[in-house]
Amino acid sequence: MAMDVTFLGTGAAYPSPTRGASATVVRFEGESWLFDCGEGTQTQFMKSHLKAGRIAKIFITHLHGDHVFGLPGLLCTISLQSSPATNKLPVEIYGPLGLRSFLCRILELSHSQLAFPWVVHELVPTPDQCPAEERKELSFVDGDKVSSEEAPGKTLRLDPLEDSYTLVDNSQFVVKAFRLFHRIPSFGFLVEEKPRPGKLNAQKLKELGVPPGPIYGRLKDGATVVLENGTTIFPSDVTEEPLPGRKVCILGDCSGIVGDGAAALCYGADLLVHEATLDDAQADKAKEHGHSTPQVAAEFAKLCKAKKLVLSHFSQRYKPAGQTGEGDVDVMELKRQAERVLGGQEVVLAEDFMTIDIPMKKVTIASPN
Repeated sequence: MAMDVTFLGTGAAYPSPTRGASATVVRFEGESWLFDCGEGTQTQFMKSHLKAGRIAKIFITHLHGDHVFGLPGLLCTISLQSSPATNKLPVEIYGPLGLRSFLCRILELSHSQLAFPWVVHELVPTPDQCPAEERKELSFVDGDKVSSEEAPGKTLRLDPLEDSYTLVDNSQFVVKAFRLFHRIPSFGFLVEEKPRPGKLNAQKLKELGVPPGPIYGRLKDGATVVLENGTTIFPSDVTEEPLPGRKVCILGDCSGIVGDGAAALCYGADLLVHEATLDDAQADKAKEHGHSTPQVAAEFAKLCKAKKLVLSHFSQRYKPAGQTGEGDVDVMELKRQAERVLGGQEVVLAEDFMTIDIPMKKVTIASPN
């Protein structure tokens, strides 16, 4: 199964001619999952090879405008371009407490009706995810009130044992959220593919007298088979070790993580996407505004033993080589700073419309201690 990650917006604060606001797509088997939806994301979709109509799930890291202002418009455009279908599965939207109210109010006030089903699942943050002076009691949130078009969603709370939130758990993937520290509560997301069955040992099956056919498929699917002669064959008898699934971690805005869940979930990630809004020389300013530098991102990647670190969410002052003007900085400086922390391991600078393939794994990895 092919799996890739495409960056539609890699800039901070607002969209510019060189970088769109935050938006990242994880794609597999024709289905797309969108992570954050800053202003102008629908235009970025139109400029890319992706189809917005194939979005099945949307994950919002936090409620700052450069991560969520594009969501109502994108949903309305998808609605205009789609035909009503009574059997269509709802688009599932995950994000912090307050996201449901945000969407319902905008759609209500603009008299917008979506032609497809949708549902919002809200994550309840913990008090230690933002400065005390920034905490707000969301008493204005219409807890159980939903629009007539939206199915009732879930309210998800932190699992204290795993220090994470389980959002999706189906036959192919597990998606979990973990806590980050920012000016308002922010989250990161783990997308982990479940282990794939190992290859069948055709020679062993032949020795056991099993002819090619449906029995092969049943064993491959993990079913125990009893032959006509009474021989019982367990899948483990004729299959190689399961192949580990791929792991992608996408972090929202943060100056650090909260708790131990993030490091455990991101351990051994094939791809770790981490913000680096400002360079290391601006570390104090970055922390003051709840953001990270290349050093912060690289230290977390090192802790997690991530295979590939991708930096994103750059301040608009950082420009590609040849496009810098007065007051601008070459974005390559961020790459150099992160690579120094990682001992020369290559670090990728995200660019709008960049796609990174996530190849299938063929060997197991060590578990964290």
